Amino acid sequence: MNYMEMRLIQLSRTGDRAAFMDLMELYKDKIQRLAYRMLHNKHDSEDIVQETFMRVYMHLNRYDETQKFSTWIFRIGKNLCIDLLRKKKVVYSLDTEILEGDERNRYAIHHSDEATPENHILRAEIQEQVRHVMNILPDKFKIVVGLYYFNELSLQEISEKLGIPSTTVKTRLHRGREHMRKKWGFTAF
Repeated sequence: MNYMEMRLIQLSRTGDRAAFMDLMELYKDKIQRLAYRMLHNKHDSEDIVQETFMRVYMHLNRYDETQKFSTWIFRIGKNLCIDLLRKKKVVYSLDTEILEGDERNRYAIHHSDEATPENHILRAEIQEQVRHVMNILPDKFKIVVGLYYFNELSLQEISEKLGIPSTTVKTRLHRGREHMRKKWGFTAF
């Protein structure tokens, strides 16, 4: 975290509104892009930006300075998007099979071919956190989750590689995801 960002956080914690506005200015466009990529709706993504900064302002004293601020704020924004998607009763999954022309799977198939530096940094941060959380998983779950998400192997390929039934692989993947959700609040899995 750079000095300016840390200083803005410290000043914001003391009630300095100008500092908080500067902090918002640093992240509002990034949160807007994240929300729009997840929701595909400009109005909803603008609402998410506002709600994200309301939550940041209300909970800034809970922010752990040993963690990256960007990761913390992106997690808040991402979770708000997921909550909104759930309220709309639409299920979006990263594991959904891609069906051409199926609007319900838009999030599952939407991606950008242009990888921005911001996306690389965010992806690296998320992968680092995933690896950290995976280290607390029991080995039988850790191996399956790692092969599935990092090596991008299919359930059948994992089954063959480990010499276990594909139903066992599916069960371990499910339980590994559940374990990660409970321990860290992972919603990406």
